[in-house]
Amino acid sequence: MRHGSLPGVHGRVRPLTLFGDPALHTPCGEVTDFGPELADLVEDLFATMYAAQGVGLAANQIGVPLRVFVFDCPDDEDVRHLGHVVNPRPAVTDGVVVRGPEGCLSLPGLEAGTERYDHAVVEGFTVTGEPVTVHGTGFFARCLQHESDHLDGTVYADRLEGRRHRTLMRRVARASWHRPD
Repeated sequence: MRHGSLPGVHGRVRPLTLFGDPALHTPCGEVTDFGPELADLVEDLFATMYAAQGVGLAANQIGVPLRVFVFDCPDDEDVRHLGHVVNPRPAVTDGVVVRGPEGCLSLPGLEAGTERYDHAVVEGFTVTGEPVTVHGTGFFARCLQHESDHLDGTVYADRLEGRRHRTLMRRVARASWHRPD
């Protein structure tokens, strides 16, 4: 980040893209310019994530179709993980599959039991183009998988089946933020 300041301090809070918007189901494009606009985008992602009280946010959640996400997320041992990844490769996952509550800033106020691996590794780049590898376990692994999914055009609701999916879709239909087609 800039001059060692807290991430998001220099960013602006942008409107969130809500579930139902086609942008959330469109794969994001690769970042090719690691210049000041990218640094501004990362700052805006942090500012927006903090304002919405989230633990992660992907660029398409603020209407920018680029492969970038930020996180400030604890793992199961309450260790804080803070950072960002540009052009992440799909998350490499292993370990045990755990069903746990999962929410999303693009589906505000809702959550559902979603299956995720308890270990994930994401490789990509920093805002300055330096290679970065991020390892996560537990809740942080869930976050890494969730944000990586966003960049591929997938939201956690797409991973649900049967009763869980139907229940979530009924709750979406009743949500105050939902705009029917």
